[in-house]
Amino acid sequence: MSQRTEAESMIRSHVMWAMGGGLIPIPLVDFAAVTAIQLEMLQQLARLYGVEYSQSTGKTFVSALTGTTIASLGASFLKAIPGIGTIIGGASMSLTSGASTYAVGQVAINHFANSGTLSNFVEEKVKQAYDSAFERGKSYVSDLEDNQDQAKDIFATLEKLGQLKEQGVLTEAEFQAKKAELLKRL
Repeated sequence: MSQRTEAESMIRSHVMWAMGGGLIPIPLVDFAAVTAIQLEMLQQLARLYGVEYSQSTGKTFVSALTGTTIASLGASFLKAIPGIGTIIGGASMSLTSGASTYAVGQVAINHFANSGTLSNFVEEKVKQAYDSAFERGKSYVSDLEDNQDQAKDIFATLEKLGQLKEQGVLTEAEFQAKKAELLKRL
């Protein structure tokens, strides 16, 4: 498998995770979950491209791209409105989270493929690339949503696995193994 193909596969699986994270019904928890998913993806992409990664440089890179993401925060807070707010906010946050994760991944692989690192990016350039990739990401996510039934089953299983991990029934290693197994089905 080529480096680019492997990178695209990583992005796809993290986009699916981010879409699921966007469905978390608790405002700001969803936002934090999606950010963690993006950082994990960035770390994996950096490893694939042989780029040095640290939590702080990863956060700086993601923050430079996504900024405060006002639209995501708005969708997150919309979930606080009982009933319809949860439904609309969840759908909006899921779409935005997936598109944003797609964009972060695309910018990262393009930057890394051109000998870029997490320390030598030009914020204005990567932000511009992110904005363009975010628009493409909306279509990408929409196409993924066409496989919604399979994704819903996987997300439900992932949610249950997450709960089992939180309860201490599953270890981190067991959770990661099951997560990888499920993502292969996508």
